Amino acid sequence: MRYLNLGILAHVDAGKTSLTERLLHAAGVIDEIGSVDRGTTRTDSLELERRRGITIKAAVTAFPLGGTGVNLVDTPGHPDFIAEVERTLGVLDGVVLVVSAVEGVQAQTRVLMRAIRRLGLPTVLFVNKVDRAGADPARVLAEIEARLAPAAFPLGGVADAGTRAARFVSDVPELRRLKLWRKLAEDSRRGTVFPVYFGSAITGSGIPELMAGLGYLLPRSTEGGTGKASGRVFKVERGATGERIAYVRMFTGALKTRDRLPSGRVTGISVLSAEDGAPVPTDVVSAGQIGVVRGLDKVRIGDRLGARGGSGSEKTAEAYFAPPTLETVVAARDKNERGPMFAALTQLAEQDPLIGLRYDKARSETSLSLYGEVQKEVIQTTLAEEYGVAVDFHETTPICVERVLGVGEGLDVIKLGDNPFLATVGLRIGPAPIGSGVSFGLEIELGSLIPAFLTAIEETVHTTLGSGLHGWQIPDAAVTLTRSGYWPRQSHSHGTFSKAMSSTAGDFRMLTPLVLMEALAKAGTEVCEPMHRFRLEAPSALLRTVLPVLATFRAVPGSTTVTGETAVLEGLVPAARVHALGQRIPGLTSGEGVLESAFDHFAPVSGGEVPERARWDANPLDRKEYLMRVQRGM
Repeated sequence: MRYLNLGILAHVDAGKTSLTERLLHAAGVIDEIGSVDRGTTRTDSLELERRRGITIKAAVTAFPLGGTGVNLVDTPGHPDFIAEVERTLGVLDGVVLVVSAVEGVQAQTRVLMRAIRRLGLPTVLFVNKVDRAGADPARVLAEIEARLAPAAFPLGGVADAGTRAARFVSDVPELRRLKLWRKLAEDSRRGTVFPVYFGSAITGSGIPELMAGLGYLLPRSTEGGTGKASGRVFKVERGATGERIAYVRMFTGALKTRDRLPSGRVTGISVLSAEDGAPVPTDVVSAGQIGVVRGLDKVRIGDRLGARGGSGSEKTAEAYFAPPTLETVVAARDKNERGPMFAALTQLAEQDPLIGLRYDKARSETSLSLYGEVQKEVIQTTLAEEYGVAVDFHETTPICVERVLGVGEGLDVIKLGDNPFLATVGLRIGPAPIGSGVSFGLEIELGSLIPAFLTAIEETVHTTLGSGLHGWQIPDAAVTLTRSGYWPRQSHSHGTFSKAMSSTAGDFRMLTPLVLMEALAKAGTEVCEPMHRFRLEAPSALLRTVLPVLATFRAVPGSTTVTGETAVLEGLVPAARVHALGQRIPGLTSGEGVLESAFDHFAPVSGGEVPERARWDANPLDRKEYLMRVQRGM
């Protein structure tokens, strides 16, 4: 059997979940179409999703499409839950990107399309809501070509747009007669052309044509158990008894019950039935399939099972979207519930590693990384309703980064000065290109340092750069080990090992932060804050009122386009001010303004005090304090 692992992506409220319902109904999987507003959709299974009318967690279901079994992944549209989308992209064969015929191309649509194009994912666009008042398919198609994909290829048009009678008029029969259909399919499967359908998930217009196209325009995987087993975990949830349940996309080979993996022993496998989407127990999940796997008690999202797939269908594991740019401290209202709160947050972090759970022992504070205020509200509600823990959040603050400005070196030698560790470490640090990460190079002679000691230094370098001179992470840097030394393993006359006479990996782990921070202090850093690119659509008559207010939020306007009575203003605004600006816009624009924003880049903090972040380590910037803390621990 052949499989199509299909993702449904969209900006929030474009009709993504409604389209999922319509596809399931058209395929005969469900008898009645669920409603997002009534909370009766199949994929929004969480009670919180039903109440809010938004998708929070990626959900997987299945339906038959001719001789192909489609595994359909419905992903969140709200930018606060973009991490759920990121985890699914690398396991998909193709994507349907939904765009509203009323609102058109929105901020999140552009973010998603950038990720799709970076990965070369074959994609079909579906312009939804052609039956809604204000629908303008021609305008939206022009926006798609200008702002998303110049290689967009419309497969028809819309008659009676903006009315309940709106219907898709297909050009496919003509394309077939002109023998263009096969060429279009080839280019679509390669991800170089983007077919565009129009329709309505509510009325069903355009759905049969879309379904017919999916089976031909997107690539499919062939089931097979040959080759070494290779798969990736893209979703982890907890079962009724608390056990971890992993959703795994297999790329090559097969995974079987009783197989032993680093994350545990497989005790059960299910696959989704293409007939009704229900899980069906099985003993094996093969290449091309998505399996629901039990027994992997140490599994985490992003884990690769086996070697990287050799079929070329697996996408690289790089991050497709920006990391969270906000953080907050969370506290249990009842101090006696601190332990249960941390345990609950640990489970939530298993399902969403990007919430960045951190605990500061010195301050007894727990902090989380976030994408936005909605995510914070969802976490608060989840803790209260699913874990019975009431919590409060401190003010949300932006997560800055530090960029290395120059080159600096540090050195500590065994038994010289106040170095209490049996280790010699010399390090040099310098700038690195943005996005390149932290590199670790060697200027010492190969083989001159025991591998375990070298590993201890490299691992500690990466850990230490989690806090720079001002407490913020240093994401990009070039670090070089310039000097090293150790005392070989020695024993007393009676043959017992002597720590006082022999170097250990611990000596290198404890000395490295001091040397690295010395080098960093000489190099210097610059604190950079997250900036969002915003798009504000408002009545043109109110521009003079809006512009001065934008300045108070440190927003920097860029281009302005005026079309009739509507103005579109684009520019940059600090992430820290986005939420407050969004709350102000309705009052400034008589409720007619629409603000969209998405992370764009980090920029040096200008004006005012440089933001500082409390350190979570033993503070190697203060040598005396650090040595006192570490030696007390020893």
